[in-house]
Amino acid sequence: MQQHNEDVPTLDFLGATGTVTGSRFLLRVNGKRYLVDCGLFQGGRKIKAKNWEPFPVPPEDIDAILLTHAHIDHTGYLPRLVRQGYRGPVYATEATCALLEIMLPDAGYLQEQDAAYANKKGYSRHKPALPLYTVADAEQALGLLNPLSFGQPLALDDVTVTWRPAGHILGSAILEVEAGGQKLVFSGDLGRYDGEVMQPPARVEQADVLLVESTYGNRLHADEPIQDVLAGVLKEVIRQGGVLLVPAFTVGRTQQLLYHVRQLQDQGRVPADLPVFIDSPMAVEASHIYCRFGDDHNLDINLLMDEQTCPLRCRETHFVRDVAASKELNVMPGPAMILSASGMCTGGRILHHLKWRLPDQRNVVLFVGYQAEGTRGRRLLEGAERVRIHGESVPVRARIVQAHALSGHADRDEILRWLSGFNQPPRQTFIVHGEPSSSAALQGHIRRKLGWEAVVPEQGERFPLE
Repeated sequence: MQQHNEDVPTLDFLGATGTVTGSRFLLRVNGKRYLVDCGLFQGGRKIKAKNWEPFPVPPEDIDAILLTHAHIDHTGYLPRLVRQGYRGPVYATEATCALLEIMLPDAGYLQEQDAAYANKKGYSRHKPALPLYTVADAEQALGLLNPLSFGQPLALDDVTVTWRPAGHILGSAILEVEAGGQKLVFSGDLGRYDGEVMQPPARVEQADVLLVESTYGNRLHADEPIQDVLAGVLKEVIRQGGVLLVPAFTVGRTQQLLYHVRQLQDQGRVPADLPVFIDSPMAVEASHIYCRFGDDHNLDINLLMDEQTCPLRCRETHFVRDVAASKELNVMPGPAMILSASGMCTGGRILHHLKWRLPDQRNVVLFVGYQAEGTRGRRLLEGAERVRIHGESVPVRARIVQAHALSGHADRDEILRWLSGFNQPPRQTFIVHGEPSSSAALQGHIRRKLGWEAVVPEQGERFPLE
């Protein structure tokens, strides 16, 4: 790490460089240190190993943490940082704080369960396998949360921070940071335009320094309506007596899927008695939070709606909470639909379902979100004939399908549409949250379409903001 002149604001890129996950950016202003996002690295062994490395800055020296949204690749390192000594405030939108109250303890529980299972089966390289953090660490982290409303400025010493809607998931935000006479904008994860569930990302007109995500910086989402894709794969598994298995983030993607399947049932395109299992202890709570924060999205829902009228319920929705009930799903005959986390197949209950369902050609696995490099999800999409799960080699005979239409991320043209809202080019633009090919492609498009120059930073790189 380069030497730092305290008189000049600087930005350290500690994650989400050369990869989509591990969002961590350290802003230094007038001797203060602010961490924007505190995300977990997700993917193969090599990238996940970064989570075990000592944090580059003593956690107790960080003055505050500012979060863009609740997804684990933006927040999931927080309990680990608390375990290492961080005791300062954590600021986020009200909906993000509400989601973290269920997501962080669940993440801690999964860490404990995965370590216990690895020790039971003996497939871990470490003896004994240890969790990255525990439920107790997550609970301690929750005590540091400070919720704020969209548009409510937060004054911290010489820094003022405002959260604007990003449209990615409930509570997701674009951060506007006034620091040292400059305006920094962190895009977080940008949502899509014209979505049925989430509202579009807010327009931002000015920035001196901009960090923009590039998850889909080299791609356009398919035009095929998601309901047509869902209807097709559901009819396929119904005809074959199979199971549609959907690895999905419990927050965001699961609610979108429930909405669209319910629409298909109401239209008569999918049988109303098709059983839909949400195998996640926190999916019910997440759906309730969507009801609490109705102003953040487009759906007309409230906490008083019953099972038959709520658009976030299918006609026959079953929420699976305990492990025993989850195991029963593995031997359940089709047709049925199972949604389970994690969305990139890096851990959680989805691994058990994949182990049971992948060898059966009657089943379909539908990916509805981004699959980072090195994840099992990416290997399945790339046509792997076998994948390792819990130390076992599992044959892949189920059909693998991907639906980009349900992505919560803006695609290349939508990112450029958001960038075109700026009145003039930022003095410094940094492209983050993307694999190298995506970031490089977006860099080229920004140069050609907008006439800006942009930098793709490397892990650990520091830039003076002057």
